[in-house]
Amino acid sequence: MKHLLLACLLPMTLTAQTMQQLTEQLGKTVLYGDIALSPDGEQVAWVQSTAASTSKQTFVRETSGNAPAILIKIPISGERTDFDPAWAPDSKTLAVFSGAGEGAQRQLWSVKADGSDPKKLTNLNGYAARPRWSHDGKQIAFLYIEGASGGGPLTAAPTTTGVIDTAIHNQRIAVLDVANGQLRQVSPGNLHIYDYDWSPDDKTFVTTAAPGPGDNNWWIAQIYTIDVTNGNATSIHKPSLQVAVPRWSPDGKSIAFIEGLMSDEGFHGGDLFTISASGADVQNRTNGRKSSVSSLFWLTQDRILFTEIVGGGGAISELNIDNNSVRTIWKGAEALHAFGNFPDFAISKDGKFAAAERSTFETPPEIWVGPIGEWRQLTNSNSALSATWGKAESIEWANEGFNIQGWLLTPSGSREPGKKHPMVVLIHGGPSSAVTPDWPAGFGMSRAIIAALSARGYYVLMPNPRGSYGQGEEFTRANVKDFGAGDLRDILAGVDAAIKKYPIDPARLGVTGWSYGGYMTMWSVTQTNRFHAAVAGAGIANWQSYYGQNLIGQWMIPFFGASVYDDPAVYEKSSPIHFIKNVKTPTLVIVGERDAECPAPQSYEFWHALKTLGVPTQLIIYPGEGHLFIKPEHQADRLDQTIGWFDKYLK
Repeated sequence: MKHLLLACLLPMTLTAQTMQQLTEQLGKTVLYGDIALSPDGEQVAWVQSTAASTSKQTFVRETSGNAPAILIKIPISGERTDFDPAWAPDSKTLAVFSGAGEGAQRQLWSVKADGSDPKKLTNLNGYAARPRWSHDGKQIAFLYIEGASGGGPLTAAPTTTGVIDTAIHNQRIAVLDVANGQLRQVSPGNLHIYDYDWSPDDKTFVTTAAPGPGDNNWWIAQIYTIDVTNGNATSIHKPSLQVAVPRWSPDGKSIAFIEGLMSDEGFHGGDLFTISASGADVQNRTNGRKSSVSSLFWLTQDRILFTEIVGGGGAISELNIDNNSVRTIWKGAEALHAFGNFPDFAISKDGKFAAAERSTFETPPEIWVGPIGEWRQLTNSNSALSATWGKAESIEWANEGFNIQGWLLTPSGSREPGKKHPMVVLIHGGPSSAVTPDWPAGFGMSRAIIAALSARGYYVLMPNPRGSYGQGEEFTRANVKDFGAGDLRDILAGVDAAIKKYPIDPARLGVTGWSYGGYMTMWSVTQTNRFHAAVAGAGIANWQSYYGQNLIGQWMIPFFGASVYDDPAVYEKSSPIHFIKNVKTPTLVIVGERDAECPAPQSYEFWHALKTLGVPTQLIIYPGEGHLFIKPEHQADRLDQTIGWFDKYLK
């Protein structure tokens, strides 16, 4: 495979053949996204694709019986890309966005519950997403950026020229009258709307919103109510941290939401709060709970159902509003969530029936349905797939008063007695995130690296150090103004714990990660020589220069306490470039050309320094890609180059 920038060819050796076979296997994985369960629980819809394709199509299937899934009919020629199916309140109609291929203009369509009778509802010009029906079924609201693209900071940043300050296109709430096709934008033009919910009487929206630019200001969003008739917006809550998933109570008098320290839009975690519709009586309903709430449903006046990340797994729990008690309904070594990025869970209107896309490190994804915790497998599209890598084991260790959890993937195949294996530490992004079990083919194939390393004879350690979700807000906030210090000590303590328990060669350790994990990789090789190979993906070399380069600078204030202009020292002390002369570790640096979150100049700066200092290094910049790689050929090549680098220096 030919590289476009600063790359060398990987010869078609056994290594390349093995990686090609693994990539082909994972590429065949059927992925189920945007799970939508009808309000009556009798039909489930999802957007289906494969890991190696950009085509996405919506299927519908009854939750009872064994009738096959139905591909909904939308008369679009060529490759179809569907998004965000949403059921009408009567469960008889499905609305879905669809376009002719990746990046094409989306339009809203409706179909009957059996997938027939498609009707085009809109003639939009711009980005649109997240349709939601009004309770009376007469209107559909959705997020809309008229005349401009969107999709959030994970996507490739557009080329920007001219007077920059005027190039702000706020995402607004548009409301479609289903009967006459009339479309009007309801929310004010000076607010960027991130999430919203209809009030029970369909007269008011509750939203999380901030003035634009939207990608940058999610971290300072407030909770607003917006009058559907006149568009007047009222801020009812200015949080100290980040807020997400605002939802009305059934009587319309209160609102529930998640608030906490969050580093990425769409990847939610924090405590569950309630507030009156007027903005009074703010209450933290899960204060001190050792978990991170990720999504919620206000089902009855005294009952909120919520998903949460717990350690390296997940749970579904129920809050009793009257006495503020929590009952866990289901808990497992997987994490489910609704709303935000890559939702995989939905419930019926009464909360008694659920649908979920479930998978583990060893089990490929399928759709499951049924009462929560009593699911039955509905689909069987991936039955021919089996893991060709090792087994995943939860591992725990203590460090500096914290109990740390992580996942360890063992090498595939039988292990010879007395033989020690290399190990690669994979550090997750965020930092407000967590590694939870998942089949390694989704999220742009970014997790395929763990399967590939295991198949090549490596142990893979995936730690959840301080700063991660899963152990409560105190734990998530434990790396504030301390990037790279305590979290690296937690990771190194995990390396020691793994070496003590498993046949791992301490002289053949590697480290890798993407985004915050890419930064931690750059940081690790400046702080220790324990790692003998490193692959830094979309990393950050210099927090001071990064502050002025990225398009999401507001995220840094909650983590560093002040801007770089007000407190440059707190940024400098955590910058890998400040310690660059310590590096001896051969380091491969990878980034997307148009990454808005971790811009390519950061990777160039780190690579340039290593090259100047004579440290073995290589830089690969993938053309047209953002923070999340979209093109399958780039995903596969990134995997090949990563494995080739570790094989070169650790085998």
